[in-house]
Parts: sequence; structure tokens; C-alpha cells
Amino acid sequence: MRTLGVIPARGGSKGLPRKNIKPLLGKPLVAWTIEQARGSSALDLTVVSTDDEEIAHIAREHGGHVPFLRPADLAGDETPIIDVIRHLLLALEPERFDVVALLEPTSPLRRSGDIDRALGLLREHYDEADAVISVGEVHTENPFICKLVEGRFIRPFVEHEPVLYQRQQLSPVYFPYGVIYAAKSEALVAHGTFYQDRSLPLFLERWQNYEIDDLYDFLCVETIMRHRRQGADE
Repeated sequence: MRTLGVIPARGGSKGLPRKNIKPLLGKPLVAWTIEQARGSSALDLTVVSTDDEEIAHIAREHGGHVPFLRPADLAGDETPIIDVIRHLLLALEPERFDVVALLEPTSPLRRSGDIDRALGLLREHYDEADAVISVGEVHTENPFICKLVEGRFIRPFVEHEPVLYQRQQLSPVYFPYGVIYAAKSEALVAHGTFYQDRSLPLFLERWQNYEIDDLYDFLCVETIMRHRRQGADE
């Protein structure tokens, strides 16, 4: 199962400008994912995909493989990640990859072995599954709790909202966090998404349920990483 790791790190970011190289506990954000990918035994090649010269330089300084810059037309705010992956697969030919693993640098809260665990799960169920997606249980943002505002009034987000008085009474629901998305290359290209009909969940721990989109996310992740580092040192 030959596997390509993809770390997408474009230069443009509206929520937190230059977030991919923002220092996080002494290292640029993207460096954390590069190191985690380098520590995986299941990835045959990992590429940092960026349109930005500074990000490319910093990625290389931290051991990232950046064979070329991403074309500008694939680095827009609304560019689907599948288009970036298709470009990489074509550019890297004649190398062939059975599986693509997407590792978002904005989700650096990976445990040692998470990448190998996800790819091992796909390998184990290769005949009956097409993808593995990391998911964390939703807590305060459960859709049965969420509301819409229509005009001046609050309405249920879920039409047939159950009458419940405690969060613990709700059925568990899960959100896909960017620790890892992995899928068979053929299925990924054919369907244009990691969300296949036969996608397996990789369950995350509560402290991993964060993605960095803005400063507040960054501060949360930084606090968690500092806390866990102190715990390890104790």
C-alpha cells in the first residue's frame, strides 16, 4: 500500500494571517506536522504543498519535502483540496500511490502513532473500506443544541428537536478534525472527496478536537500543547 502524505500550507489566510509559519512553542506551525509525518513508518513520501516561497523555505529547514511550488490558481480561498491532490498526483508521475493521506498543519494535536494507526486501519480493511477519517465527539456544539436565528427569533436547528434537559442525554455525534484524512487514490480522484460511502472513523481524544482557523483557536492549541508538555516533564 504505497502512500503519499500531503501537507497543504498555502500562503493566504484570512482568519489568522501567515498561520502556517506562526511560531508555536518555538517552532513554526507547519513544522509540527512535518515532524509527525517524518516519524511515520506508513508514509512512503510526504510533500508540503505551498504556493509561498517563505513557507517553502521554512518547511525545508524543518525537513519538509517541497519539490515545487503550487500554482497560484490552486491556492485560492475556495480551491478544493482535491484539486491540489490531483495536481500533485499528476506532477509526481510516474510514481504511483495507492493511498493519499492528508495531514493539515492546522491540526497539530496528533499523538505519536496516530498517522500509522489510521493507515493501519485502512490497510486492515482494504477490501471493504475506501477511506479513514479522524473524528472527535462533539460536545457543546451538538446540532441538537444548536439554534437558527430567523428574523428576530431563535428557532431549532434540527427540525424535530428532542426535548432534553442535559447534554449527556443526546446521542453522540462526531466532527471530522484534520489530524488525518486517508483514502484510496482511485476512489479519491473518482469521487472528488475523502468522504466515501465506506469511510472508517479514527476516534480522537477530547484534547485533540481543535483546528486552528483564527487566533482563539491558536491560543487554545498552544495552551493544550504547553499543558501536555508540562505533564510529560512531570
